[in-house]
Parts: sequence; structure tokens; C-alpha cells
Amino acid sequence: MTRNSNLLDRAADAAAVAAKYCDEVDAQSRFPTEAMQALKDARLMGIMIPRDLGGEAASLRDIAEVCALLGQNCASTAMVYAMHQIKVSSVVSHGADHPWHRAFMACIASQQLLLGSSTTEGGGIGGDLGNSICAIERDGDEFTLRKDASVISYATQCDAILVTARRAPDAPGSDQVMATLLKSQYTLEKTAEWDTLGMRGTCSEGFIFEGRAPAEQIMPQPFAEIAARSMLAHAHLLWGALWYGIAANAVSRAQSYVRAEARKKPGQNPVGALRVAEAASMLQLMRSSLNAGLERFEKAQLANDDLNSMSFAIDMCNLKIGSSRLLNDIVQQAMMVCGINGYKNGTPYSLGRHMRDAMSAPLMINNDRIFGNTSNMLLVHRLDQRLAS
Repeated sequence: MTRNSNLLDRAADAAAVAAKYCDEVDAQSRFPTEAMQALKDARLMGIMIPRDLGGEAASLRDIAEVCALLGQNCASTAMVYAMHQIKVSSVVSHGADHPWHRAFMACIASQQLLLGSSTTEGGGIGGDLGNSICAIERDGDEFTLRKDASVISYATQCDAILVTARRAPDAPGSDQVMATLLKSQYTLEKTAEWDTLGMRGTCSEGFIFEGRAPAEQIMPQPFAEIAARSMLAHAHLLWGALWYGIAANAVSRAQSYVRAEARKKPGQNPVGALRVAEAASMLQLMRSSLNAGLERFEKAQLANDDLNSMSFAIDMCNLKIGSSRLLNDIVQQAMMVCGINGYKNGTPYSLGRHMRDAMSAPLMINNDRIFGNTSNMLLVHRLDQRLAS
């Protein structure tokens, strides 16, 4: 598939801004304001939106390339951008026949809106996306919602939040819907700070979310369908892409360190050279896995029913687990190569931020939770053992 060179050129300009402020964003645990403004100035927020609504109809592969590029420069910026595009994918995939959401898509493209997400919840739900305690309460043509959200990333900076809840107060926890609320339609009361090891610029604080909006802003499809057909695949692939970006930059720093050492001692193979080769091998495995995952998604889109299949869900889950593990292994290898110069902050080879950001990867939809879900599917699903499929 051909690369969208114009889009990547625009993304490269925004990534340069992200690189300039990445250490400051991390140190101060602040939102990457400058980088996100650069992404808006480059008209990159609505690229997934269909052309007839003002977007560029960019493919998931295009957006993954942008996430990987941003991940090489500032992981927090890349994560915010990825989470935004995951939400856009839900609107694009499930709102095309819905008048309010079609108009909303046009606004995303024209105004370069930033979308947030509220799917996690307190009260023992945590990161279990398939269950909710809070519920939509209908009031004529409007609805109200109050949610104790344990985490809402960049909540105070976004222009709209897509929030999950039970369909009604008497509905079971798994009977969920997703509603879109604009910034003017909700209030946020902070309940938890965001002072973490890594991904510090995502500002993923906890809030009491209270909103009121017209009922037409509730997506007509059940959230379970939205999650299965668009959200989870987009999440695992775009997260994997930005994680690849972190890993690629770590390997690049390790390679630069070894080259510098080789220049000091001509004719001698530096101690870390073998580790760089091993890290490069793992990076290639990560890249191949992500490209295979993107191809798998593209094929599933053509065979529409395949998006709901167990084989597709298992493939996406395995991709997420594999990418998150490889990221940590690669950064650890790079750290061993760079030694104290990688461990220290403020050197050309510093890897502390990379390592701390990488540690979040297995926790985003916890790998153990994913293994649990996959193990249940494997009780009834036979794995495809062919080399090519």
C-alpha cells in the first residue's frame, strides 16, 4: 500500500514540535499543548473523517504511521493523538447513518476538535470496558448521566467526551451504550491526580462526570458492537504503532551510542554492538507483527462479518500483548547498551523516559485481563495452524 507522503510530511512537522517539548512535558506532567496545537495546525485531527464531511478518509495504516512518528518524539503526544483517533473511529464506523453524528464528524474536521473517552469507572469496574455501573436516565428528548470515572485522559483539554454507560437504570451492567457529549454539556469534578512513572503528559486524572444532552447524541448501536467492530482493533493497532515509535527511537539512541564508541576505538567491536543487533531484530519482529495486524484488519473490513469473529479478536489481543512485551524488552536492551549514559537524564542517549513510558503498555487494558478473555475464547475456538491464511 502506498504511503500518504503529504500527510506524513505534515506529521513530521508536528513531531518536531513534540520533540522540542517532550522532556518538559514529562518533567512537569503537563499536557503537550504545543504539539497538539501543531497537529491541529497541520489539519491532522480529522483525517479519518470521510471526504464528503471535510476529512481526508485516511486509512488506519496512515494514522498508524502518524502515531509511530509521534511516538519516536513524544510518547505522551502520540498517546493523546492515538486515543483521539480511536474515538473518531467509533464515530466514523457507527455514526455514518446518524444525522447528529454526521454533523459532528463535519465539526471534528472543520474545527479540529479533540475527542476524549470515558470508559473506565470506579466502584470495582476499573478497566473492564464491558461493564458499567452508571446509567443513562431519559428525560423526555434528553438524557442525564453521572459517572465516577476513575480515569479520563486529557479531560480538561478535550472538546467532547465519548462516555459509556448502561442503557437504562434497570439494564444489566453489560447492556451498554456510548454517548457523545460536548464540552458545554458536562461538568467535571476532579477526584484523582495524575502523578505517574510514565505517559505523564496524557493527564489521565479521575473525575465525577455529570452531563445532560439530547438523546440523539447516544449512538444507536450497542457499545459491545462498537467495541468489537472498531474500538478495540483501532486501540491495539494504534497503541502498537506508537509503542513501535518508542522502541525505534530507543534502538536509534543505542545505535548512535555504539557508533560513537566505535569511533573512539577504531578496529574494535564495541561491547554493546551485539545487543544493538539483537534489539534491531526484535524491532523488526515488532514492525512485522504490526504490519500483519494492519493487513488482518484491512481484510476483515472487506469481509464485514469477520470483524465480529473470535479469530479476529484473538489476533488483535495477541498483537497488543506481543507489542507491549517487545517494547519493554527492546528498551531494556537499549538501556544495557547505553549504560550510565542511558540511565542519566539530559544526555543524547537518555532512555529513562522511554523506559517509564514503556511500562504503561502492559497495563493499558491489562495483559492479564486480555489473556483471561482470550483463554475463554480458546475454549471454543480452534486456532488456524496454517503458515499463510
